[in-house]
Amino acid sequence: MFPKKDEPRESLRRQTSSADSRARGSDVASNDPLLRKNASMPSDMSDVASQCSVHSARRASSWSFDEKVLIQSLYKVMISVAESDPIILYIRDVDHFLHRSQRTYSMFQRMLAKLSGQVLILGSRLLNSDAEYSDVDDRVSTLFPYHVDIKPPQEEIHLNGWKTQMEEDARKIQIQDNRNHIVEVLSANDLDCDDLSSICQADTMVLSNYIEEIIVSAVSYHLVHTNDPEYKNGKLLLSSKSLSHGLSIFQETGLGGKDTLKLEANEDGLKGAPGSKKPENDKSPGKDGDAPPQKPEIPDNEFEKRIRPEVIPPSELGVTFDDIGALADIKESLQELVMLPLRRPDLFKGGGLLKPCRGILLFGPPGTGKTMLAKAIANDAGASFINVSMSTITSKWFGEDEKNVRALFSLAAKVAPTIIFVDEVDSMLGQRARCGEHEAMRKIKNEFMSHWDGILSKSGERILVLAATNRPFDLDEAIIRRFERRIMVGLPTQDSRELILRTVLSKEKVDKDIEYKELATMTEGYSGSDLKNLCVTAAYRPVRELLKKERLKEMVRLLTNVFFPKHLHKCVMTLMLLSQL
Repeated sequence: MFPKKDEPRESLRRQTSSADSRARGSDVASNDPLLRKNASMPSDMSDVASQCSVHSARRASSWSFDEKVLIQSLYKVMISVAESDPIILYIRDVDHFLHRSQRTYSMFQRMLAKLSGQVLILGSRLLNSDAEYSDVDDRVSTLFPYHVDIKPPQEEIHLNGWKTQMEEDARKIQIQDNRNHIVEVLSANDLDCDDLSSICQADTMVLSNYIEEIIVSAVSYHLVHTNDPEYKNGKLLLSSKSLSHGLSIFQETGLGGKDTLKLEANEDGLKGAPGSKKPENDKSPGKDGDAPPQKPEIPDNEFEKRIRPEVIPPSELGVTFDDIGALADIKESLQELVMLPLRRPDLFKGGGLLKPCRGILLFGPPGTGKTMLAKAIANDAGASFINVSMSTITSKWFGEDEKNVRALFSLAAKVAPTIIFVDEVDSMLGQRARCGEHEAMRKIKNEFMSHWDGILSKSGERILVLAATNRPFDLDEAIIRRFERRIMVGLPTQDSRELILRTVLSKEKVDKDIEYKELATMTEGYSGSDLKNLCVTAAYRPVRELLKKERLKEMVRLLTNVFFPKHLHKCVMTLMLLSQL
């Protein structure tokens, strides 16, 4: 029989269901063995399974609504959709769902009996390596007679990908369970929040664990700072900002500090890595050879989240030094300034003059390859690439420009090594004495310089500011001073133009008799961009000729069909096409 749960629906705290599941497992052992279906799970996947089991156990044991309403709503939706299209209903942890109460099981059984049409109901459950509760309950088997064991692949290549996907799914389930519990507690207190997804994962974890303690501070903050509180279906609509404020108050006063909660959130499963954790009061040094404890990852604040989309991984840049024709001296200098400190940091640990470069300025005429050089540097160095523009920094709210600049450098430190690239840097970091400049622009420049190379900067951070401009004399003097290396990228010479043409056309089908040297002589004063545009224009020529031939062939076919008998069509078309050559 299914155990009944007598806890009230108004309960705010989640109850662990591990004891109940063990009890159910012992009951199943006495059932008819003919209906049992054992599911296998490899030992190396026990960690993932146990992790998901913990997440399922943390789910709320009570609903803030009547299960009859849920079953009736499901039935109406499925019947409505099944009239026109097939429908699949998926129930995760179906055994937990049906074990909630005898009433839930009975109503679900009656719903299955009434369903008809193109309806398929799938149920799933996740088992750990412990075989104590590995059999399917008789009554669950009655509702779901077909059982499928999903086993991991045997090949090592596919197995690693499968494990990674399982761990990722476990993290998603945990995050969704945390949000569901927050919604449940809010609903039980006549509250609601529409933008829970905007709260970062670490904060969501802490909110879920301590929502009962945080909710009072969040409501107080919301009512004080909202002139016209909004209600939805009779519930006070809280903002994620109010919940975050309540969390910050709780972090400062509830458990003695923010770091404790952040560490707990990160170690509670966000990374999906199992393992034991030392007690907080155990400060004894580890044994010789023990790896140092990893620093907990700090979640992004709201300003870092705005800049996070501008971070481009090196693999997505798609430009290497081999794609850039000529500029051999410049490429060698950049590799020395950027690659060497990243690959051999031991050479730059001295306290004297030998330090990694923190600022490089590329200047020269337009179209000479400055932006491509920046992409190639980040790609070959394996560094994160942040493309910064005025739209990234500026805001309509007073004071947020400086916070965005601070977030830019704090985010760069998180994903270090990082290259902050500012294209057309003169538009953002021009002279502060410029006539008619707004005060906000001066504050942006001051904040940028303070974090780049000032009191707020840290010497150990591997952050490089790389900028490009064709108007270097418009830059502020303090900005120019912070660019330790200033490299001019000029117009290519004749030999460089020949090399650029060969590089651009290396992946194209070209005539073997093409004279690259003659073309380089004819294109005096062309930049690298001009040479590429010249090649693109030339590539359209055969396309135009092909379209012209196709139109001519179609015209000849129409004329032949009209004026000549059918047995002469092929001969006449051949003669007419030859006459046009």
